[in-house]
Amino acid sequence: MYKPFITGFAIASLLLAPVSGLAADEPNDTAAIAEQATVYGLPMLDLYKLMYDQAIDTDGSQFKAPLNTLHNESNVFTPADTSIVTPNSDTPYSELWMDLRAEPLVLCVPVVDKDRYYSVMLTSLYTFNFGYIGSRATGNDAACYAVAGPDWKGDAPKGIAKVFQSETEFATALYRTQLFNPADIDNVRKVQAGYTVEPLSAFLGEPTPTPAPAIDWPAIDDKTAKENPLGYLAFLLQFAPAIGPAVVEQPLREKFASIGLEAGKPFPPAGASDAELAAIKQGVKAARADIANAIKSMGKIENGWSVSTGIQGNRDGYNGNWGLRAAVAVAGLLANDTAEAVYPITNIDIDHNRLDGSKSDYTITFKPGELPPANAFWSVTMYDGKTQHLVPNPIDRYLINAPMLPELTKNADGSLTLYLQKDAPTDPAKKANWLPSPDGPFYVAMRIYWPKQAVLDGDWQPPGIVPHAIASKG
Repeated sequence: MYKPFITGFAIASLLLAPVSGLAADEPNDTAAIAEQATVYGLPMLDLYKLMYDQAIDTDGSQFKAPLNTLHNESNVFTPADTSIVTPNSDTPYSELWMDLRAEPLVLCVPVVDKDRYYSVMLTSLYTFNFGYIGSRATGNDAACYAVAGPDWKGDAPKGIAKVFQSETEFATALYRTQLFNPADIDNVRKVQAGYTVEPLSAFLGEPTPTPAPAIDWPAIDDKTAKENPLGYLAFLLQFAPAIGPAVVEQPLREKFASIGLEAGKPFPPAGASDAELAAIKQGVKAARADIANAIKSMGKIENGWSVSTGIQGNRDGYNGNWGLRAAVAVAGLLANDTAEAVYPITNIDIDHNRLDGSKSDYTITFKPGELPPANAFWSVTMYDGKTQHLVPNPIDRYLINAPMLPELTKNADGSLTLYLQKDAPTDPAKKANWLPSPDGPFYVAMRIYWPKQAVLDGDWQPPGIVPHAIASKG
């Protein structure tokens, strides 16, 4: 489903250039242009596959709800939930896939308790985060917001607090609602029940506009996406017109057209020679390798944790850097802007050895006054290094987070130590702070929602994970 973290943004120099600098600029260099187009298009392709699975393929196992219909995921994630890796146990999701061709949609949110964090991230087919609703961006009061397509013009209608405009005709809204603990799930469900979605005409009590034409959606899976990514890109470009802010892409679209890649037309084009088909295949392969290598090199390392800050996921933030957009999307599709959340992650201890519950016990100690600086909340979650799922354990504890602080035991100096180990500490004070690990490899993800400036500036860094002899349980 979603990869809930990004490992950083120290992208290899090749991908730090805008896509026009990724390969030779010769207009007849088919392989180079195919490479550029693949780097540009893979984020859109990945998002389309998710949309197809969740909102179009009604017979598929991952189907959630039709377009323009909100679906709430209101269950606590446990080790039994294996459909996604590194699942988020802090903020149950609600998902909305939007068709904005006929008219805008109105998204209304209820009053949310001031202590409960929530966010609604709006993302276009470009994978640009073009807007936020929620605790950080708009507050916790009840309000209604419109989401419009690229052709819509006008002022915010009466009763609409703000209009967010997508550059593409299809977009998604991903809701995250804070869960304090498993017993809090009914309260989360009440909040989710207050999220509503309806067409603008219904909201205003006006006649329904003419429906947009039906679309013959091309089926997609991992195999077909790998075989012809540029064919899917050509299909998707018809919903991403180069107008408004996207007009800057017109030269790029013209370059793509020089090899027959045009919006809404089959690709490869009929009549392409064997040499041209081979060049396209070569370009696609090169682009995938570039992005894979870039992801491996991503990450600013802080005390063994890989941390990304400074990513603003909209058009202005990427500023034509299609390589960075591709690396971010492939590493963490539908990831938050770092202003909304930062996700340190590690699978090594302070000595750079792999975390392994069969070989060591571990501690994380936050010095007095140095808990993760969050305007909303923070958490530390344990994952099995082999399955990438939550870890079964006798106390059904999969994370430790800020709402649990009253239940935790602080040290005499005011610091807080978390105990990451497979067996429970015998000392009751330590057991209160126990985050059970598997009897084998594991990794740990920290989530800092609505991070304070100290996180974004790098003034605060996550403390390293310290190994201890496994024989000591007390």
